[in-house]
Amino acid sequence: MLWLTWRQYRAQFLATAALLLLLGVVLLASGLEASTQVLQGAPSGCPGPGIGCREVNLALSERYQLVYQGFGYLPLVGPALIGAFWGAPLIAREYERGTQRLAWTQSVPIRRWLSVKLTALVAAVALGGLVLSAMTSLWLPIFEEVVPTSFASPGTFNATGVAPTAWWVFAFLVGTAASAVLRRTLPAMAVTVAVIAVTIPVLVLAQESYAEPVRAVASGTDELLRQKALLVGESWVDTAGQEVSTPAETMCPVPPGADVSTPERAQQVKAECMAQRGYQYAVFYHPAERFWQFQFAQAGILLGAASVFAALTVIFTRRRSRS
Repeated sequence: MLWLTWRQYRAQFLATAALLLLLGVVLLASGLEASTQVLQGAPSGCPGPGIGCREVNLALSERYQLVYQGFGYLPLVGPALIGAFWGAPLIAREYERGTQRLAWTQSVPIRRWLSVKLTALVAAVALGGLVLSAMTSLWLPIFEEVVPTSFASPGTFNATGVAPTAWWVFAFLVGTAASAVLRRTLPAMAVTVAVIAVTIPVLVLAQESYAEPVRAVASGTDELLRQKALLVGESWVDTAGQEVSTPAETMCPVPPGADVSTPERAQQVKAECMAQRGYQYAVFYHPAERFWQFQFAQAGILLGAASVFAALTVIFTRRRSRS
């Protein structure tokens, strides 16, 4: 059975390995080039949030813009490809070719046929997700002030830690369930991609509810929170300690000639003005220490849903094999 699985899926194995290898080469080349050329001779602490690092940050952004854009699509493209090309053909291909009559009526029972294929292929896609996570986790520190941090950005969050593995396993089993229900490869592919496209924003929106956010009050914008934590809300606190909804734009318009070259700097100017009027800036956020808590929470949701799709695959396949 393992040899048969390899024969049927060797194209997917080789294509996925080639894509991961290509991605690894791109990340390695960009990381080495940035370390030896762009960052060589850069001021101490750069890249970083300081004013003296603006030129270095800008040089990194301009030179590796295409790499950043490709990296941003990974959380969507990776699961979509796995679900469409690994999961969707598993059952549907047997029906389309008529080989299910031979495969499911020989000495190998349908239960063993399914268990071996699902186990071997789930292990393969999980390994691929781990490889992707390892590569991106090694690449990110070089560009940590240019690419959003792994906790503050949904895209980066889903490309590091255990998230890629959970997403790839989920996508594969969504594809197998669609394959078993629809029994046609192309419709199963379309349904799989649609489910993944809907699930990603749903989980991104649900991420803030994994834990109660922390509230911090400061006299101005806290840059550390914006870069290293997941910001979920903000408000202004008056002199009586009450949160108010008065916008800073109304009370403190940007004065002429002020340095507002970046959104962060514009917010800083408004915050300084509000502080002079006695207001404080309240931030609701999830600290960076919750990264792994959120990773495992999301992985649990995805793997729980994946087990349901796996059960649907088994139920529909066994039911139709008897008819």
